[in-house]
Amino acid sequence: CMAAPEPQEAEKGKSFKLLGILDVGKVPCAGDSILYGSYGYVVAGLGHFLLTSRIRRSCDAGVRGFIVVTLGCWFHCRYNYAKQRIQERIAREGIKNKILYESTHLDPERK
Repeated sequence: CMAAPEPQEAEKGKSFKLLGILDVGKVPCAGDSILYGSYGYVVAGLGHFLLTSRIRRSCDAGVRGFIVVTLGCWFHCRYNYAKQRIQERIAREGIKNKILYESTHLDPERK
């Protein structure tokens, strides 16, 4: 019977560093961006190859597709992530104020 892995061991298994810099498991949006970028590489490279039959230029087109799709997904995801964090902070402050001012003369619902 195998014991359940420790939480630290489970995190180590999911961690993946890209180029030794970007920890894909811990940075929000990194994994999806890299995944969609690789799809962009395949689609752009294969599409260019099917149209022109030039291998080297098709590889160049694939790299450009990877860069464009990765950066596009990265900025879109990070924008939504930041927007969500701001909304969470506003909601958290509202709940905190509700708890602080409930049943006091400063409670806006009592007026």
